[in-house]
Amino acid sequence: MTDWARLEQLAAERPHDGQRYLNRYPTPDHGLADFLRWQRQSRGRFAAPMSFPLRRPDPVELASPAPQPRFTWIGHATYLIQYRGWNLLTDPVFSERCSPVSFLGPKRTVAPALTVDELPTIDAVLVSHNHYDHLDKDAVAALNHRFGDRLTWFAPQGVGAWLRRRKVARVVELSWWQHQRHREVDAFCLPAQHFSGRGPRDRNRTLWCSWRLNWPDFSLFFAGDTGYAPVFGEIGEVLGPVDVALLPIGAYQPRWFMAPVHVDPAEAVRIHRDLDARHSLAMHWGTFVLTDEPMDEPPQALARALADQGVPARAFRVPGHGQTLTLPVGAQ
Repeated sequence: MTDWARLEQLAAERPHDGQRYLNRYPTPDHGLADFLRWQRQSRGRFAAPMSFPLRRPDPVELASPAPQPRFTWIGHATYLIQYRGWNLLTDPVFSERCSPVSFLGPKRTVAPALTVDELPTIDAVLVSHNHYDHLDKDAVAALNHRFGDRLTWFAPQGVGAWLRRRKVARVVELSWWQHQRHREVDAFCLPAQHFSGRGPRDRNRTLWCSWRLNWPDFSLFFAGDTGYAPVFGEIGEVLGPVDVALLPIGAYQPRWFMAPVHVDPAEAVRIHRDLDARHSLAMHWGTFVLTDEPMDEPPQALARALADQGVPARAFRVPGHGQTLTLPVGAQ
């Protein structure tokens, strides 16, 4: 059950120091010197690119109604979620590179499982923050061109202005702990432990967040991108257990550099437990080479972490690229 009094109290707080947004819990700020130290230690080499099997979902099947929550992993942090007449996308990225330019930067090792043209009619998009691997201007343009005013974008504070500059008409822009009802769904903008910025001069000028959506009989949590912090225990206390959580498991090495803003698989399991999630689905791995760990390591490390923390493997699953899973409401 939602603790509405506590939610109202938290929503009145301002995660801003007058110039920039701040994490709810203190976070080390790794600047250019730390980045160069990382590059020296790794000799400028990331993990070797790896490809993974890609399933091609049937667009005709995805266009059919979803009487139970249905999840298709398109890649990285992009999921298609379908339930009760809603078709929802998370952090849509369809480009070959997550970069400000098309010829440099991290390149996909696995193509998107669906193109924008193959998607069913999309009703809403959740945006967690403005990093290039979570907010793709070409995807925004393509989705806006195809769906236009019927598409509602949920974004944290500051990101709405960026979307509106790209002719997006319907934006619900919220700060942490705020919520808005859309049709039959309550959408809650919640904290994450991360940062924002698309260039050298806009660091933390816009907010980052996680999201929770409550249908009358089903709830969903989307973590976006985050390090571990006690905030997930607070979210669980305020909003109660969640049916399905979408949690990142990759981009975590080296820990001295990544830990403040990217969870490793063991911390993802801790978030699963903090949220009292019935089910979790993995994301944010196996698509782009962003950090030092081998691309196939996160699912293996997740399996070990689940065993170490006494969580059944069936409770935290790792879909393959393009795989569609249906999780019946109320199923254990």
